Amino acid sequence: MTLMILVNLIAGLALLVIGAEALVRGASRLAARFGIPPLIIGLTVVAFGTSAPEMAVSIQSANHGQGDISVGNVVGSNIFNVLMILGLSALVIPLSVSRQLIRLDVPTMIGASLLAWLLAEDQRYGRLDGLLLFAGILAYTALQIRSGLRARNGAGSEFDAEYGERVEGRLAILGHLFFVVAGLAMLVWGADLLVDGAVALARELGLSELVIGLTIVAAGTSLPELATSVVAALKGERDIAVGNIVGSNIFNLLAVLGVAAMVSPVPISVSPNALAFDYPVMTAVALACLPIFFTGYRINRWEGLLFLGYYLAYLAYQVLFAAGAATVATLYDALVWYALPVTTLILLGTSARAWQLQR
Repeated sequence: MTLMILVNLIAGLALLVIGAEALVRGASRLAARFGIPPLIIGLTVVAFGTSAPEMAVSIQSANHGQGDISVGNVVGSNIFNVLMILGLSALVIPLSVSRQLIRLDVPTMIGASLLAWLLAEDQRYGRLDGLLLFAGILAYTALQIRSGLRARNGAGSEFDAEYGERVEGRLAILGHLFFVVAGLAMLVWGADLLVDGAVALARELGLSELVIGLTIVAAGTSLPELATSVVAALKGERDIAVGNIVGSNIFNLLAVLGVAAMVSPVPISVSPNALAFDYPVMTAVALACLPIFFTGYRINRWEGLLFLGYYLAYLAYQVLFAAGAATVATLYDALVWYALPVTTLILLGTSARAWQLQR
């Protein structure tokens, strides 16, 4: 690996993390300044802001004709977000889950996963597919705003008193706008460096761009979500830790893929390998959230450990598949025909028990 590839990867990741932090800070303070409730800030501004690296990388890679990195970045990030970040956060402290996430946001994440998978069946995302996906994020955001405004009207002006004045006292509106613009500029620059470094790394190591996108790029662009959720869990903001991940996954599928497909000069290609394995894994991970979240409206440490174990198995599969190892078939059979059915039975049993207790 040449020094320049390493420098591009590190510099790109650093710019993405710093840019996302600046964007989230500026956007959230602007939202607070204009009286937008915390619920909307958490599920839209913060969640969407932490997905800005995925947006930047997917658009850049799509424009450069690297469809595998564009798609692998989104699919890999969604898998990483749930299995690694939620798993790690739950190990730090058991996470509580609000009923709204169960009723609206997790089903939306599942629906978005199925829609993205269905649209990819022809091994491409065209502009029409992008428009359909982007219409979904517009509808979801409008629903969140409507729900948040109702909650705000019921709660009064307590948020403005506790948060709005503090924000206004720290930075003026021009300062907030500066953070937003600077964050966007760093995201674009960082994405360009990261994509160039990832493509060069794939060629240097003889790996496919899909594997690089699903692993290195996906994990790198998910660093803002990792930092946000773990810090939120440590501070006791457990609902934010979960809401950030669910909101980010929805944004990745509907907005990131949608915008990338709309602005790409040619349709974004989807690898048959991704359709055969990674899309089903992403959808299964989204489906697994529903019974896990439903069991007592919390994610316990053993469930977090389960998530982490599955991500390590997924990562091992990617490494063995890229290396062409004969043991990859054994690992695949163990996951599909043993681990997943056993986990499904356990989750169904705990969900049924939780439902009976609630009745």
